[in-house]
Amino acid sequence: MELATDTSRSSSSHSGLCNSSKPSVDFNYLREIVRSLSHNVLDPSRDYLFETRLTRLLRNHELRNIGELVERLRSRQDASLARDVAEAMTINETSFFRDGRPFELLRTALLPPLIERRQMARRLRFWSAACSTGQEAYSIAMLVRERFPQLAAWDIRIEGTDFTAEVVTRATAGSYQRIEINRGLPARNIVQFFDHVGEVWIAKPELRKMCNFRKANLCELPLPFLEKFDVIFLRNVMLYFSLETRRKVLAEAHRLLAPDGVIFLGSSEQPPDMSLWNPVIAGGTCHFTPKPRV
Repeated sequence: MELATDTSRSSSSHSGLCNSSKPSVDFNYLREIVRSLSHNVLDPSRDYLFETRLTRLLRNHELRNIGELVERLRSRQDASLARDVAEAMTINETSFFRDGRPFELLRTALLPPLIERRQMARRLRFWSAACSTGQEAYSIAMLVRERFPQLAAWDIRIEGTDFTAEVVTRATAGSYQRIEINRGLPARNIVQFFDHVGEVWIAKPELRKMCNFRKANLCELPLPFLEKFDVIFLRNVMLYFSLETRRKVLAEAHRLLAPDGVIFLGSSEQPPDMSLWNPVIAGGTCHFTPKPRV
């Protein structure tokens, strides 16, 4: 899940439906709904994104414009509608093996020693936080299956979580359009791990059974996990969180990460509290290992 503030990823054309909204719309109220539910902080200079992102929501609720949406939210205190607004204001930008360097580093340098240390337990746990439609989680699954066949009998689990219910449903189905398959997925992986059914490609059962997807808000702590993770991908999700929210999310990630585990953040993201983390530069990218709590 990423906040919909990147103009390069947003349509520049506004539909007639949304253009009927008036300049007097209380965008402060909408921004506060988004902040309270998802902890994403929207800059007022990007208020126009409410028009581009809420078009379908307005149509589904038979509302003519954003002004009517605000009136309904104020008058009915509709928690479900408010959550729909918060979810619509996220953009789920993802692809298979996105920024391939973390995956290559996992393959060559990080997973082999982890596997060695887990020989007795024969169990590995991964977490794809803000998993969107599931490509990151399935990329991890393909990496494990293709590059580490000796783990075929191990207990491997990849958890994927996202704030938006719609993308969690899509991730669970493991069904992708041609344009999604063509983004980052090598041809050999398509043949090995996907079935072509009509106009879509569906992840094979052996891949889907490795992955479990659920709806979860990273900011509603504690998160619903009982086991420690060996590898966490928490990439490109905290860019628009407040400093305090980032501290809380990374502290929770630290709690959930095994003492010898690793976490990947986005290329422009850094932990706000470096007392918890050791940065490691390797393979053209940066990952972090947890420091013991004092």
